[in-house]
Amino acid sequence: MKPTIPKGTRDYSPQEVHRQNFIFDTIKKVFEKYGYQPIETPVMENLDTLLGKYGDEGDKLLFKVLNNGDFLSKADTDALDRRDSNGLVNSISKRGLRYDLTVPFARYVVMHQHEIQFPFKRYQIQPVWRADRPQKGRYQEFYQCDADAIGSESLMYEAEYVLMIDEVFTRLGLEVEIKINNRKILAGIAETVGIPDKMVAMTVAVDKLDKVGWDGVANELIASEVTQDQIDSLKKMYGSRQLEELKHLIGTSAIGVEGVNEITEVLVYLSNLSLTQQLTFDPTLARGLSYYTGCIFEVKSKEVQIGSMLGGGRYANLTEVFGLPGVSGVGISFGVARIFDVMQELNRFPEDIDQPIKVLLVALDETCHKWSFNLLHELHTNEIPAHLYPEPAKLKKQMKYADSSDTPYVIMIGSEEMSQERYLLKHMADGDQWQLSLAEIIEKLKPN
Repeated sequence: MKPTIPKGTRDYSPQEVHRQNFIFDTIKKVFEKYGYQPIETPVMENLDTLLGKYGDEGDKLLFKVLNNGDFLSKADTDALDRRDSNGLVNSISKRGLRYDLTVPFARYVVMHQHEIQFPFKRYQIQPVWRADRPQKGRYQEFYQCDADAIGSESLMYEAEYVLMIDEVFTRLGLEVEIKINNRKILAGIAETVGIPDKMVAMTVAVDKLDKVGWDGVANELIASEVTQDQIDSLKKMYGSRQLEELKHLIGTSAIGVEGVNEITEVLVYLSNLSLTQQLTFDPTLARGLSYYTGCIFEVKSKEVQIGSMLGGGRYANLTEVFGLPGVSGVGISFGVARIFDVMQELNRFPEDIDQPIKVLLVALDETCHKWSFNLLHELHTNEIPAHLYPEPAKLKKQMKYADSSDTPYVIMIGSEEMSQERYLLKHMADGDQWQLSLAEIIEKLKPN
């Protein structure tokens, strides 16, 4: 049998895991710095928890899990005869792999509402699954790093997320654009133009503006029965990147004005603070998930052509479907797979990240090998990542192993080194070497 993995998934080598963990650790430090606490939720959720929360397209991308045992015994035979996949799924599958971390978080909040203090700030770093078409930067299995604040309508949190996003990408050494918009502004534009019932079609079409231009957007909108006059009005509104100007254009829409005022308040919070990254108000930003109701965020790389590396936004009542109305929340989600690919392409990982083992002990005979095992323990006791070659093989073989595994130092132990208790420490990259006691070696290699 030829070994393969499912499409849209990937194996990670030790080097790649170290690099991915570097991203996780960077994000985690910022999350905890801002007071977010970790939780975890199951890989699987009940399908009724997931369905209907991501829009029709999102529902199609859910991975369903077959019921245990003889799942066909309770299958809807009429649906089976009709080849009705959707009808059949309801009778043979009650669970699905989580699509994101936000909906499971909303379920968690409702189930544990009497155990947590509102507003509740949590972060979560776990994999999610989407049956999407794999392409560069898009996988069917990938990690998300989420932070959410729930139980408050304060726009302070939106401003806080801008600061967190700015700090994470700056720490990672990436240059990005942080885009911000508000779903209420989109509703206001649709209302002002006279197509409130076509808001989804409008945002889907305008979302392709960078790829197809206004001619392509117009063709798609015309197919949705939007008139040319309405398209011209949309073009004018979307061409405005100044909040006051846009507020004037949609002044007859109360919800649109409310959206502009919310963006303005977020910017007021940030007005006296300096950001390293570029923050842009972008009225074309829509975000696909249907549960967003207020401010929305997206991050794009300014250095590599790739999809968004972060998304998020305000959701007013996501917990209501689970029986807890009136609880507002806001959150962001880092797309680690895309961040990884960008850092890999730009070679932005720290140079020493691929050297988990700092030193290899090379023993020249069996007696030296047993002696070296004690030295290895002393190095480990002093928090020095070290490895002893498993047998006293030929020196050339052991040195080749150190070189091919990118181990920066080797300690060579022969009978003379044992008797004097002074060992040859060699730096592999430049060939420098020193005759040192174990204490001196530890002092030289131990972490700062």
